[in-house]
Amino acid sequence: QAQLVESGGGLVQPGGSLRLSCAASGITFRLYAVGWYRQAPGKERELVARISVDSNTNYGDTVKGRFTISRDNDKNTVFLQMNMMKPDDTAVYYCNVEHWSGQLKYWGQGTQVTVSS
Repeated sequence: QAQLVESGGGLVQPGGSLRLSCAASGITFRLYAVGWYRQAPGKERELVARISVDSNTNYGDTVKGRFTISRDNDKNTVFLQMNMMKPDDTAVYYCNVEHWSGQLKYWGQGTQVTVSS
């Protein structure tokens, strides 16, 4: 059974950095694209960043140039490096994996990120 465990969330001041991790188990990780999504109170869940099976990346417009997604297939882990953070980055961040066929998708439980002085 697939399991995704996010970590690295917390409180950071504006302009600061955080690094989120998503560790996967129960799946052949290298066959899955991985995305980070976030949801702020009263808002819809939105894509933050995504990395494909062959490590192509795409980012939401609001995080381009500030956030970087990467993956380590040997460790079954994906990372989200968040720099120059803003209060608008405050949200619950979720990890999502999707099999290259599109037939299987899994979500993590989410990790809270709060940007505040």
